[in-house]
Amino acid sequence: MTQQDKSPTTSPQPAANPAIADQFLPPSTVMIVDDNPQNIELLQAFLESLPVKLVSAVDGVDALEKVQQYNPDLILLDIMMPKMSGFQVCRKLKSDPKTRDIQILMVTALNELGDIEQASECGTDDFVSKPVNKLELLTRVKSLLRVRHMKSELERALTYLNEIEHDDEVL
Repeated sequence: MTQQDKSPTTSPQPAANPAIADQFLPPSTVMIVDDNPQNIELLQAFLESLPVKLVSAVDGVDALEKVQQYNPDLILLDIMMPKMSGFQVCRKLKSDPKTRDIQILMVTALNELGDIEQASECGTDDFVSKPVNKLELLTRVKSLLRVRHMKSELERALTYLNEIEHDDEVL
């Protein structure tokens, strides 16, 4: 549905409009990784209100290839997938200096304490169980995207300060 297709007669938003807060999210890319097409569609529908580019992958191998292509800021990662589990994908991404700062939100039907511990040991940044609650998902996605972009800003500032310090030493 395009912006023009939306009815102008929709009821006004409440004063605490979450869309206003969403405007402060920097441009971001979110990758959804799940071997079930219905799960991908549902998560895409939940995230469509956010100002993000959505990319999907059908398994762990596909995800790792697309990470190189799209450089996502956040990955919503299913655990139980063919070829390569979400645990394996997370471990691989977090062990690589080029991809370790990508935020990873595990989205899974697994909800045993051992699964949560294993996800944490792999380096996941957050964990949400299926069936996914839309408000919980949106809140966690926005929070993780803010963390990702704050880390990037901090790195840029530190690089700039190091350059200034180096320039002062040269003078």
